[in-house]
Amino acid sequence: MPEGPEIRRAADALEAAIKGQPLTDAWFAFERLKAFEPALVGQRVTHIETRGKAMLTHFSGGLTLYSHNQLYGVWGVVNAGEEPQTTRVLRMRLQTATKAILLYSASDIDMLTPEQLATQPFLQRVGPDVLDPTLTEADVRERLLSKRFRQRQFSGLLLDQAFLAGLGNYLRVEILWACGLAATHKASQLTDEQLGNLAHELLAIPRLSWQTRGQVDENKHHGALFRFNVFHREGKACERCGGVIEKTMMSSRPFYWCPQCQT
Repeated sequence: MPEGPEIRRAADALEAAIKGQPLTDAWFAFERLKAFEPALVGQRVTHIETRGKAMLTHFSGGLTLYSHNQLYGVWGVVNAGEEPQTTRVLRMRLQTATKAILLYSASDIDMLTPEQLATQPFLQRVGPDVLDPTLTEADVRERLLSKRFRQRQFSGLLLDQAFLAGLGNYLRVEILWACGLAATHKASQLTDEQLGNLAHELLAIPRLSWQTRGQVDENKHHGALFRFNVFHREGKACERCGGVIEKTMMSSRPFYWCPQCQT
């Protein structure tokens, strides 16, 4: 399942395809959005923002397209006029003179005014996005120690989008391993040094995943710029201590960890 870094990379690809170019066509599958089709022609996408798995496509006319990929939504980029052969159901298409962006399968789509955007229910519930460049380690540390989150076990907290948007299971696993923390720990139990390390990794690992996932450097150890240390490595040796990585269930999701050094 895609997490914040994967959604942000999709947004980057969409921006590269159509940002700043006049729209020549707009199409929506849902009747409630049909009225916006002619209004969007001639407008430009100014930028695309992400909040966890939600995507906000901002138009030059002031409206914002809210979309959430949910479990099955997939974005695609094609040349203008192309109609890919797929079994997926097309939900929307925005086209310029050269490229088109397509959203398949997702149904959580809406067009919002600035006033509606400020009160959109999902956006009201989620916390700050880990990929937001204005979010600092000090901000994250403050959230960790807040009354709302300080007594929450990390097993659930690091999956809760109200804490930090964009986190998910593989990030939860890798962040806690990097900090040497067990999933049952709480922020209230940590030392100042542990809090600082956790605040750092909560931002550093998602941002590294966004920037480098899938990229390879032949001069780097093991090749990949971003690689899993414990995720999907059950039964293998921990590269930090040599212990055996185990798999269990935490907050209804598979959790990988090293019992020997995550204490």
